[in-house]
Amino acid sequence: MGGVYRVLLSRSLGAVFVCAWAVAGCRGSQLESPQPSTQVAPGADQEQFARLRAGSMLTWRGEEQRVGYANMDKLAPTNRVSRGPRTFALPEAHKDFSAFTYTIKGATHDLDHFMATLNVVGLLVITDGQIVLERYARGHTAETRWESWSVAKSVTSLLFGAALRDGRIATLDDQISKYVPSLAMTSYDGVTLKHMLQMSSGVAWNADLSDPTSDVMQLPRLNKEGGLAAQTAYMGSKPRKAAPGTLFNYNTADADVMAAVLRAATGQTLSNYLTEKIWRPFGMESDAYWVTMGTGGLERAGCCLSATLRDYGRIGLVALRDGAAPDGSRLLPDGWMAESTRSSPANKGYGYFWWLRRNGSYFASGSFGQHIEVAPARRTVVAIQSYWPEAYNDELIEHNDTVVEALVAFAGAK
Repeated sequence: MGGVYRVLLSRSLGAVFVCAWAVAGCRGSQLESPQPSTQVAPGADQEQFARLRAGSMLTWRGEEQRVGYANMDKLAPTNRVSRGPRTFALPEAHKDFSAFTYTIKGATHDLDHFMATLNVVGLLVITDGQIVLERYARGHTAETRWESWSVAKSVTSLLFGAALRDGRIATLDDQISKYVPSLAMTSYDGVTLKHMLQMSSGVAWNADLSDPTSDVMQLPRLNKEGGLAAQTAYMGSKPRKAAPGTLFNYNTADADVMAAVLRAATGQTLSNYLTEKIWRPFGMESDAYWVTMGTGGLERAGCCLSATLRDYGRIGLVALRDGAAPDGSRLLPDGWMAESTRSSPANKGYGYFWWLRRNGSYFASGSFGQHIEVAPARRTVVAIQSYWPEAYNDELIEHNDTVVEALVAFAGAK
């Protein structure tokens, strides 16, 4: 395997907690009214939606996940990310994957086994800009929008590249308090935007979901009481655990603060900025929806963008093309992807909200099996939509990564 510079379960810490309250605890006003899609997952009805709204995304299992993840715009407040008049074409050049197999724990399996075992509802492989494999399952189609979980962090990383290119942000060495003044004279003093993108603020954070007194377990209350402002005030009260940039601590609450940074820098919501800088100019095929937190209509920078499988594939192509639009214009600074996928001082397996592999590939990862793999050496992108029975565990991650690496090799082989 290409390998990843990380402890497998480290990517779960903080990745799941924020969405435990994205449905039940995020009601509030918005800058944009959500535009309901026509999509309804097979078997969904209003009674089921009511049950899902009353619960938590973290406790959804099986059919609840399949229906809930496909209908987030009906279950939570969202802002629309709007497509433009032109679509980046993905020609279909399907390759015969009937001979494709992978081996794990001494047993050899095919794609049907992978999709059935890991509850995969969408699998897309793009090589040299062409679709070589596209499969859907359990009633889902190319029109199904699917919850991304922490894949949204990597999209946020792209937005920081766009903000740098626009001059909205002068440098990632700016301190966080320049954009979020309420964090001045707190443990975030000296913490830069780069530290935040590398998950190394050094601010103490306890993400133990089994501890009712942990920081993560306070978030539902904070969000209900005051959204991002209450969350930021709470975070500003936390002590410093390590010098900025020296300790990797995966923290979605820190990622969400970066939404406030982009709002301050650009004067726009994440959805509007994503529409303007990437979604329309690159040519995404469908509208997307981004869950907002608390009052004020600001989206989660660390979670909860919903898009179609092909548009997740196009997100991978934005990265693979280093931000070059179809017309050759630049969406991101030259060399942005090389910079944002360079190993961080505190974690060699992490860049700017991207996970890194030893073989030069990198990926976006979301709880319960969401994945975008970018393999520059093989000119390939793999996008996966799933609903795992657990957010993460070593066995699920190993299974997923084994298949992804095998798919990249198979698709990119001459």
